[in-house]
Amino acid sequence: MKTKITLSIALVIAYFYFLETSFATIKQVTITVSDTTRIKKHLNFITQTDHYRNYKNLKSLNAVASYIFDNFNQYADSTYYQKYEVKGNEYKNVIAVFGSENKETIVVGAHYDVCEDQQGADDNASGTVALLELARMFQGKKLNYRIEIVAFTLEEPPFFRTQQMGSYVHAKSLKDANIAVYGMVCLEMIAYFDDAKNSQQYPLGVLKYIYGNKANYITLVNEFSKGKFARKFSNIFKKANTIRAKKFVGPKSMEGIDFSDHLNYWNFGYSAVMVTDTSFYRNANYHEKTDTLETLNIPKMAQVIDGVYQTILNLK
Repeated sequence: MKTKITLSIALVIAYFYFLETSFATIKQVTITVSDTTRIKKHLNFITQTDHYRNYKNLKSLNAVASYIFDNFNQYADSTYYQKYEVKGNEYKNVIAVFGSENKETIVVGAHYDVCEDQQGADDNASGTVALLELARMFQGKKLNYRIEIVAFTLEEPPFFRTQQMGSYVHAKSLKDANIAVYGMVCLEMIAYFDDAKNSQQYPLGVLKYIYGNKANYITLVNEFSKGKFARKFSNIFKKANTIRAKKFVGPKSMEGIDFSDHLNYWNFGYSAVMVTDTSFYRNANYHEKTDTLETLNIPKMAQVIDGVYQTILNLK
């Protein structure tokens, strides 16, 4: 029975994959607006704090939060901290708002904390730096939606899947305030790539025959029946073609599909998509001291950022 269920899941995922790739492809776009020099500078600051930026090292965590705030504040319509208390300590999300004149909101988020004692270059300095670049790129642009760029705290254990996650606090605040939310984009590990054969793994082995065995693409993770925004974002991102991208649609029960901050937006009923290099399914440095700056592919990371930027500008 287990084999039949697994095969059924794989066939459903295969159906969605081939359905979306059956349409005509678009010629490669080479426009690049993100700045790899800035990306490297931001990555260096965030990964090289005096102490690792985990929940125990509040001084380092706050130093990174201040760095994010100061950068957001150069470009955003408004910038503020969303502060809350956990076990007597104050933690904070950092929020930048763009397109304030628009009624419907898109959230773009990434967590800036790390798991235990490590640099966390891919997990998740890469996602955090993407937020900093997007903030710079959105400045002065005509936007169709109100954009909240949110740097989350406390995504990592021991707070993962608890109400102490920064993304839970933020998602709940939107729901409580009856904010009109079109959707959410979660940037979770976006800078590790490998062209070697068999460098990409999957929760189901059969998926390598659908998606390939090389870790040379970015993934757009959607859950079944999670709304129009996730579908539109994924389709526009693929058409922008700044980087090879593959859409993955699966059930929430599949391991890894909800392993980041987007899970809290799903739980509050919002449409959300995770942009990811697939984490531990390709990056053996996940939650290890070897997750360092030297392992990242900065040019491809920049292409991911460009894809997110172009997608949000083109969402109607």
